[in-house]
Amino acid sequence: MLNKKVLSIILGGGRGTRLKPLTSHRSKPAVPIAGKYRLVDIPISNCINNGLKRIYVLTQFNSASLNSHIKNTYQFSGFSESFVDILAAEQTPDNQTWFQGTSDAVKQCQHHFNRKDWEYALILSGDQLYQMDLMEMVQKHVDSGAEITIATQPVSAKEAPAFGILKTDKNSFIRTFTEKPLLEDLGGWESEVSETMKAEGKEYLASMGIYIFNRKVLDEVLNNNAVDFGKEIIPDAITEGRKVLGYQYEGYWEDIGTIKSFYEANLALTDNLPKFNLFDKANTILTRARILPPCKINDTCIKKAMVSEGCIIDAEKIENSIIGVRSRIGKRSVIKNTYIMGADQYQSLSELNNCMQLDKPYVGIGVDCNISGAIIEKNCRIGNNVTIKGGDHLLDTETETYVIKDGVVVIKNNAIIVSDTVIG
Repeated sequence: MLNKKVLSIILGGGRGTRLKPLTSHRSKPAVPIAGKYRLVDIPISNCINNGLKRIYVLTQFNSASLNSHIKNTYQFSGFSESFVDILAAEQTPDNQTWFQGTSDAVKQCQHHFNRKDWEYALILSGDQLYQMDLMEMVQKHVDSGAEITIATQPVSAKEAPAFGILKTDKNSFIRTFTEKPLLEDLGGWESEVSETMKAEGKEYLASMGIYIFNRKVLDEVLNNNAVDFGKEIIPDAITEGRKVLGYQYEGYWEDIGTIKSFYEANLALTDNLPKFNLFDKANTILTRARILPPCKINDTCIKKAMVSEGCIIDAEKIENSIIGVRSRIGKRSVIKNTYIMGADQYQSLSELNNCMQLDKPYVGIGVDCNISGAIIEKNCRIGNNVTIKGGDHLLDTETETYVIKDGVVVIKNNAIIVSDTVIG
C-alpha cells in the first residue's frame, strides 16, 4: 500500500515570536486551540486520518509541554509499526548547532529517518489549521512522476505579498517562484485556478509549506548549506529544472502566524457552519483523552459558543466565544468574542475558600466581569468586577500581566488581575 511508503515529518516551528505571549513558555505547535486541542494535533490527525501512521515531530524551542502532550496522547499497539516520535534538536559529533531552519532541521535528523523503510517524505508544518486529503496529494505526486510536490493555495493579490508565489504550467508543474513579491510586481504571476477561485479574485498560487520529496531527491537537495525549504531548497530545485509539481488545494487553510489570526481562527469555529469542521467524522481531530466531569451551567444565556468539558459556569451571558477545559466563570459575568483557554487542574474547595477569605481571585473569571475582544491564557485569575474590552482603538502595549496586539487583549499565563481592574 502506498501509505506504507510514506514517512511523515512535522516541523515543530521556530520561536513563534509573533504569537507571544502565547509562545513565551511553550512552542507554537503546543498552543491550545478550540478549547481542548493543541495546534500540533491538526497535522498529526491529518496524517492518522489518511492512514499515515509513521510520524516524526521535530522540536526545539520551549518544547517541554509539546513533548509531554505528544507522549501522553499518541500511543499505538506495541505490535504495530505505527508511531509518533519526537526528535528534539541534539548535538552530535557531526553537528554542534541547533536547527538553523526548516531544511536544516530535516537534514540534522536524516540519520534517524534513514533507519526506516520509506520512499516518500511528507513534510508538514506544526502550526497550520486545515483538513486535507494527504493521500490524494501523495497519489498525484506518484502518478505525475514528480521529484518534489508542493501544496499550493489560491490567494488574492492583496494576500500574495505574504507568501512564496508559484507559477505552474498546464500540467501543474512549477516553472517559476518568487518569495513574498511586492504588490506592484504581481503582473504575470497568475496561474490556472478553478472558476470558483477566479470569481473570488484568487489567481495566485501560494506555497502552503507542505512538501513531498522522493527519498533520493531529499538526500540530494539537503547535501548543501541551505537551511530553509521555502527560501532556498524549493527555489533552487525549480531553477535547476527538477520536476516540481504544484498540488492545488482549495479548502480551508489558515497559517496561525499572529495573535490576530489565531484569535479570529478560534472565534470562527463558533459559526453555524464553520470552514474548519470539528464535527467531520471522516476528519476527526485527535487529542489527549481527559477524564473530566460534564459541564455545570447555571442560569447562563449561551449564544454561538463552544464549551469544553469540565467547566463550572454561572455567567449571565456567553456569546461568540470559546470556553476551554476546566473554566470557571462567576455570576453575572458577560463574556463576548473571547477565547478562554481554561485551566490545567481544579482548585480544591479549601483553596477556593481560602481565596474568598483573603479576597484573592481564584483560577477562573470572578463575578460581575465584562470581557470582550480577549484571549485569556491558561490558569489566569480574574477578580470580581473586572472589565476587559479589546478593540481596534487600542494601541499595542505590554505589561506584566497582559499584552495588547492588533486590538486583542491577551491575559498572560498564570496572570492575576485584581478586582475592579479596567483594561481597554
